[in-house]
Amino acid sequence: MINPVVWFEVLGQNADNLRSFYHELLGWEFNTDNPLNYGVVEAPNGGIGGGVGEVLEGRGWTTFYTKVSDLDACVQRARDMGSRVLLPINDLPGGRLAVVTDPEGNPVGLCADL
Repeated sequence: MINPVVWFEVLGQNADNLRSFYHELLGWEFNTDNPLNYGVVEAPNGGIGGGVGEVLEGRGWTTFYTKVSDLDACVQRARDMGSRVLLPINDLPGGRLAVVTDPEGNPVGLCADL
């Protein structure tokens, strides 16, 4: 896979309820020791790590993040293809990310250096 999926994310109105659901259903353990109370779940045995947290505004989503070599160019290419940008490029301590839509309106996460 040229641009591998490297992270997943579930965002909603009540992060504590979401984390309780995934913990009870799948046994996931979360580390929320961060300023945003974002629940990071580690992925042992070759799985993909991810996070469960609260959406900052609007409706929540479940998405995956694909690592790309040039995030700016990839977001622009998505725009040129008719995608909406749901989350503009954000610089985070571990890298940069953005969320665009696919042709059906589903969120698609893009990241660099995560």
